[in-house]
Amino acid sequence: MDISLLSVISNILLVTIPSVSIGVGLYMVIRAYIRRDQDLRLLEIRATTNKETRMLRLQAYERMVLFLERISPASVISRVMDPEMVNHELQLAMIRAIRSEFEHNLSQQMYISSDAWHLIVSAKDEIIKAIGMIASHLPADTGAQQVARVILESVERSGQMLPNVTALEYLKNEARELM
Repeated sequence: MDISLLSVISNILLVTIPSVSIGVGLYMVIRAYIRRDQDLRLLEIRATTNKETRMLRLQAYERMVLFLERISPASVISRVMDPEMVNHELQLAMIRAIRSEFEHNLSQQMYISSDAWHLIVSAKDEIIKAIGMIASHLPADTGAQQVARVILESVERSGQMLPNVTALEYLKNEARELM
């Protein structure tokens, strides 16, 4: 009986050891294949995400370029001026238009650099401040057309680059780096 028990155990081991070895090897091969497949899928997802993120960033730069163009004094005046307005009304309409445009684009700060965003905010604030300063030097009952003319002449006479133009150039350079 000892010999037959030993023989049975020996036969079981002869069958079991190769089967277990093959099973472990097969498991390792399948696991490596699955891991490689997951890694490839992850790379594809990252590539797609990077492409989508780059597109979102470029769209944000595009929207902020449009914003900076729209807050130039000439652009704001052409959109909001009504010949019936007086100084204070034109000033308020211009500031309201700039702020509204800014609020509409607030979410774009997620996609552009902090430096670019700070330049944009600064440009908006400086233009609003300039409009207020120029308009405050005119009588309250000055007609909108005269106020507009004085604002545009002041901008032209200053000889300095408008803050929105400075920010615009900065944005363009950053956007080129993304392309």
